[in-house]
Amino acid sequence: MEHLIIAGKAYSSRLLVGTGKYKDFVETQAAIEASGAQIITVAIRRTNIGQNSNEPNLLDVLPPSKYTLLPNTAGCYTVDDAVRTLRLARELLEGHSLVKLEVLGDPKTLYPNMVETIKAAKILIKEGFQVMVYTSDDPIIAKQLEEIGCVAVMPLASLIGSGMGILNPWNLQIIIDNAKIPVLVDAGVGTASDAAIAMELGCDGVLMNTAIAAAQKPVLMASAMQKAVEAGREAYLAGRMAKKLYSASPSSPVSGVIASAK
Repeated sequence: MEHLIIAGKAYSSRLLVGTGKYKDFVETQAAIEASGAQIITVAIRRTNIGQNSNEPNLLDVLPPSKYTLLPNTAGCYTVDDAVRTLRLARELLEGHSLVKLEVLGDPKTLYPNMVETIKAAKILIKEGFQVMVYTSDDPIIAKQLEEIGCVAVMPLASLIGSGMGILNPWNLQIIIDNAKIPVLVDAGVGTASDAAIAMELGCDGVLMNTAIAAAQKPVLMASAMQKAVEAGREAYLAGRMAKKLYSASPSSPVSGVIASAK
């Protein structure tokens, strides 16, 4: 199957996963391995990747030599906080430039503040960051983010951590149809069928965390998500049959059938 290309680098997996909400680093490592993901997100404000020398370091179990780390700005509500967080990440990761930007607008819904997000994206791009950006499912905003230089747009399927699945496939379809950069669903996936639907719509990939980490068996769910993303992509490439209301079509040929005896 063809590779996912982000910022000029090819990835065989179209599933991106987060590293938060697991009970410990052992479970984190097992779930990430089961998912087959090659890009993993790290919340710099919540996860130690070297900024706290006296705490366990995530990079000891998920080394940058094996995974592409995607530092993100989870928990940031202002331009300044987001930019400062990613500058710290670049310093800790020795110049790493691929990042995930999210600037939240509301602590209850975690809905993105798109005015602040666009401001932060412009600053980061000017400083040489390769920005994958969490956005609302507004097609106009998504196009603006592409035009200012983001390397991928990541519209929500539904609210972060809600597990509600894809609530507005029509807006996602418009974003996909008009984008010249990768479109990845980010937020709201609850189970494997949600991931498959996203891929069947034509998304280039899916990013998730809670759907795996909050499952009763996270490692098993991670494996299921890997299969769902692969199946959804294959179904999209295959091209589904047309839907036909009240137009039955037998799956077996009707010509040459043995006539019933009279």
